[in-house]
Amino acid sequence: MFRASKVNRRPDRLSTYFLSNSAVLAGIALSGILYNVGLTAGPFFEGQLAQCLIAVMAKEKTVGDMVNLAGLYLAVILLVQASRCLKRFWVRRLANNTARSMRRVLYRNLVYQNPAVLGLDEAGSLMTKAIGDVDACAEGIRKFTTEIFDTGVVMIAYLGMLWYYDARLTLLACLFTPLAYLLAQRLKRPITRSSAAYKNSVSRLNGMALDRVTNALTYRVFGCEAQRDEAYTSQLAQVEKNAVVSSAWENAMQPLYNVIAMTGVLFVLIRGAQNVLGQGWAVWDIAAFTTYLACFSRLALKSSHAAKLFNAVQKARVSWQRIQPQLQPVSVPEAQLDTFTAPASLSVEKLSFAYPHQPPLFSNVSFRAQAGEIIGITGPLACGKSTFGRLFLGEQDYTGRIFINGLDLAEQNNAQLSQLVAYAGHDPQLLSDTIAENITLGEAFDCQPWLTAVALSEEVNALPRGIQTFIGAQGSRLSGGQQARLALARTLARSRPLIILDDPFSAVDPATEAEILQQLRMLAQDRIVFLISHRLTHFPDFDQILWLSQEKVQVSSHEMMLKTNSAYAQLFEKQQRKEVKNDESH
Repeated sequence: MFRASKVNRRPDRLSTYFLSNSAVLAGIALSGILYNVGLTAGPFFEGQLAQCLIAVMAKEKTVGDMVNLAGLYLAVILLVQASRCLKRFWVRRLANNTARSMRRVLYRNLVYQNPAVLGLDEAGSLMTKAIGDVDACAEGIRKFTTEIFDTGVVMIAYLGMLWYYDARLTLLACLFTPLAYLLAQRLKRPITRSSAAYKNSVSRLNGMALDRVTNALTYRVFGCEAQRDEAYTSQLAQVEKNAVVSSAWENAMQPLYNVIAMTGVLFVLIRGAQNVLGQGWAVWDIAAFTTYLACFSRLALKSSHAAKLFNAVQKARVSWQRIQPQLQPVSVPEAQLDTFTAPASLSVEKLSFAYPHQPPLFSNVSFRAQAGEIIGITGPLACGKSTFGRLFLGEQDYTGRIFINGLDLAEQNNAQLSQLVAYAGHDPQLLSDTIAENITLGEAFDCQPWLTAVALSEEVNALPRGIQTFIGAQGSRLSGGQQARLALARTLARSRPLIILDDPFSAVDPATEAEILQQLRMLAQDRIVFLISHRLTHFPDFDQILWLSQEKVQVSSHEMMLKTNSAYAQLFEKQQRKEVKNDESH
C-alpha cells in the first residue's frame, strides 16, 4: 500500500508505480540492455557465416571453421535469449505489481466513498473502470517498458552498427524512418477519440445490461421488454461499430508503417552493392554487406513497432484518464485510526430522519448510553429500525447530533467512522473464503474466542479443516444460523465503541440466542451495543429500550415501557403467549 511517508508517491500519478518498483526496473534495465545490445550479434554473425561460406567454397577455409563459427553463434544467441527471458519476467512482474497496486487503491477508495456518491456514477461505467481500465493501464505500462528496450535500446545499437559500417549511407537510408513516427503522431488524436468512444459505448452497454436484469419485472409488467431489447440491440451494434473503428486505427496502420520504414532499403541495395564493388562511400566485403542489410531490415521493423507503440500508449492513456479520478488519495489520517482504549460513551440529540419527499420515519430521538449497556431497538413494521442503525455508518444525511466518545459523527470521514462503529446486518455478506479469513479479514489474531462467543466453536472444530474450511460464495456451505453467527463473530472481533446488530438472531434458535447474549454481555463491558430486533424475548434483560414509530419515539427501561407504551406492551405480551404455546406443544 502507498503510505503518506513516501514523498510524492500518489496513486493517481503514473510515476508512483515506477518508483514503487525500482528493484524490478533495475532487473528490467540490466536484462533488457544485455538482450537488446546482444541482438546486434545476429546480423554480425550472419555476415560472418556468409563470408565463411564463400571462403569454404573457395577452399580458403574448412567446414570445421564453419561449424565452429556456427557453434559460437549459437552460444551467443542462447545467452541473448536467456537475457530476453529474464527481461520478460521482470516486465511481467512490473505489470502485475502495478495492476495489483491499482486494484488495491481502487478498492480502498471505493470502500471509503459514500454509497450515495458512488450512486451518481453510471453502474456500467464504474464496472468498466474497475475491471477493464486497470488491466488496460497495466498493459500499457508493460508495452511501454518493453518497447523502451526492445525498440529504443536495440534501435540505438543497430544505428551504432550501421554508422560504423557506412555513416553517409546510414543517414540516407534512415531518412524515411521519422516519417513513420510523424504519421503515428498525426494519428494520435483520432486513435484517442476512437478508443474513448469504444470504451464509453461499452460502459453504456454494461449499464443497460445491468438495468435490464435489475428491472426485468418492471419492464415485463408494463410491457416495455421489446422497447428495452431494441435499445440494447442498438447499443450493441454501436459497440461493435466502435470496436471496428478503434481496432482499425490502432492495427490497420501497421503495414503502412512497415512500408515507410523499409523504403530506405532501396538505397542500401544500390549503395551497398557499390561498396562491395569498391565504387561507393566505403569498402565492403560480402560479410559487411550482409550484416548491414540484415541490421537495417531489423532497424526498419523496430521503427514500425515504435510507431505502433505510440498508438498503444494513446489507447492506454484513455483508460488511465477514466480511472485516475478513482485513484486519487482519500484523506484518511492514519494517526486518527487507532483502536479506542477508553470506555465507550454515546450521546444522541434530537436525531431525525426522512427520505426525500417523504414524511419523517422518526423525529427528535434523544438518549445517552454508557459502556456496558445493551440497548434494544424495536417498533412496528417499516418504522425505520434498520435505517436508524445505518445512520451511524454515515450512509444517510440526518438532522440532529450523534456523539461517540465525544466525537461528532457528522465530522468524521468514512475511515474514522469505521473505527468508531462495528455493524452486523441481517444480510451476513460473507466472503467466498475460509472461516478464519471471514473473521480476521487479513489481520493476524486468534479466531477461537470469537467463535466461542457466538456458540460456533464446536461446530467449526468438527469440520475436517476447522477454521480453514472454505464456506463457498456468500457462505453457501453453511446453514443460515451459521452464516449469521460467523458474521457476528467478525463484528465482535473488531474493538469499536459502538456495536450495531441488526436482527442478528433471526436464523438462530432461542437456546443459542440466549447463550450468545450471555457472552455478549461479558464481551461488551467497555462498549455499547444496539440490538435491533422485532423479537422481544430478551428485551427485559436490556439496559434501555428504544421504541421507534412515526407516532411515538420513546426511550426507557423495559418495565417502564410496559407501563407507558401500550403498543410495546401488546407486542411483548403477544410474543410471550406464543412462546408459551410453543413450549407446551413440545
